[in-house]
Amino acid sequence: MRTLDLIVIVAYLVVSLGIGLWMSGRQRSNEDYFLGGREMPWWAISLSVVATETSALTVISVPTVAYLGSLTYLQLALGYLLGRIVVAFVLLPRYAAGRLTTAYGFLGQRFGRGMQGTASVAFLLTRLLADGVRMFAAAIPVKVILAGLGIDVSFFWIIVVLSLVTVAYTYVGGIKAVVWTDVMQMGLYLAGGIVALAVIGPQLPPGFWADAAAAGKTQLLDFTSSPVSAPYAFVTAVVGGALLSMASHGVDQIIVQRLLSCRSVRDGQKALIFSAVVVGVQFALFLVVGLFLWGYYRGRSPQEMGLQTGDEIFPRFIVEGLPAGVSGLLLAGILAAAMSTLSSSLSALSSSTVVDLVQTVSGRELTGAQGMRLSRFTTLVWGLVFIVFANLFTSTDNPVVELGLSVAGITYGGLLGAFALGLFVRRARQTDAIIGFAVAVAVMAALFLLAPKLVGFTWYTAIGLVITVVLGLLLSLRHPAAPAPESATDAARSHA
Repeated sequence: MRTLDLIVIVAYLVVSLGIGLWMSGRQRSNEDYFLGGREMPWWAISLSVVATETSALTVISVPTVAYLGSLTYLQLALGYLLGRIVVAFVLLPRYAAGRLTTAYGFLGQRFGRGMQGTASVAFLLTRLLADGVRMFAAAIPVKVILAGLGIDVSFFWIIVVLSLVTVAYTYVGGIKAVVWTDVMQMGLYLAGGIVALAVIGPQLPPGFWADAAAAGKTQLLDFTSSPVSAPYAFVTAVVGGALLSMASHGVDQIIVQRLLSCRSVRDGQKALIFSAVVVGVQFALFLVVGLFLWGYYRGRSPQEMGLQTGDEIFPRFIVEGLPAGVSGLLLAGILAAAMSTLSSSLSALSSSTVVDLVQTVSGRELTGAQGMRLSRFTTLVWGLVFIVFANLFTSTDNPVVELGLSVAGITYGGLLGAFALGLFVRRARQTDAIIGFAVAVAVMAALFLLAPKLVGFTWYTAIGLVITVVLGLLLSLRHPAAPAPESATDAARSHA
């Protein structure tokens, strides 16, 4: 590690903390702390959404997917676009009309506090696990760097340091600090990815493209693989990607919180749909990085390169193959991506805890001062808990991006199914939704733990959705037909 690289990394960390401190004096209530006063520009929210959902996993693990496989991962981007269009025009208007602070407030209005609390608890646990994978992903290049310097540091201590720095600016600056650091970190790692291509390109061996095509590395669409077990078969990727995006961007508080920070529903819709376009470009960039690395390293396996996992390939190149300063730029981007995701999670975890659990259980609204104190306290507590969960994933044989999406899929389908019951099944009651959701989560957890290779992870959300909706619908047949319950939109209009 060269001095210039260290200067770049330290400079980024200082700027991140500076943004948090700069935003610290601008919150007077929970709405300011969690939603930025609902006055954030849509383009910043859009970039923040992309930075949060991809983070270090994109920078590190998507190149691994291409290196070990092909470019078929890009098919997910089409499904992501379709899913976000549905969320933008079906769910987002309901959230905004009800002046909700969390996605699960809709379930509270439709079914009752029990379903709202159940969904919130599921979100808390899933977010800790899924983003624990993301934080582990960011620790990989740090460990590679330190090993190159002859320093042996465990993943545990790397995760601790990154987490504590992130907790500091999130605790102080709230969602505004989170969003603006997201925008900055996106610029960092996208610039690093482009520079990596520029550096690798001239060093590719003669006949690279022909060799890559012959080896199946340039395959973009997959119409032949099994749609059940292959996660990147075309139908699986598009349908599964659409449902995954509907869940992650429609019922996951970490994304919904950002969309509710926009100035209007229209701005939120623009932010959400534009984010799908940016994600597609970003996926393409880092998949091509992985393809170029395959040519650069002559297709050697990770083990032949002396690495433990494929996710160490790109970090190895960053350290050894990029010029001074550029390595620091991309490493700072990886750290920034991880810290961005963690700060986003902390803000979402805190908002869901305060609004969906504390206020729901107590049955009363907190004053501005009370809400701010509790919000910052829960941010600190979740930061400490996060360190424990992040250390559960310090060993994996698969690309961590796939592991992260698999973990999220355990509850995504159930949550999306609960929203579907609330929107489209008039007879459904709170007990029906809770039972359907609980069974779906239990089945998906068993599938993930006991038979992870049986079904591609891109189907997890679809399976959970079907279980929740079918079971909830069957249980609802016990009840007499009733008029459609008052929606969040109707409630807002009646009180206007």
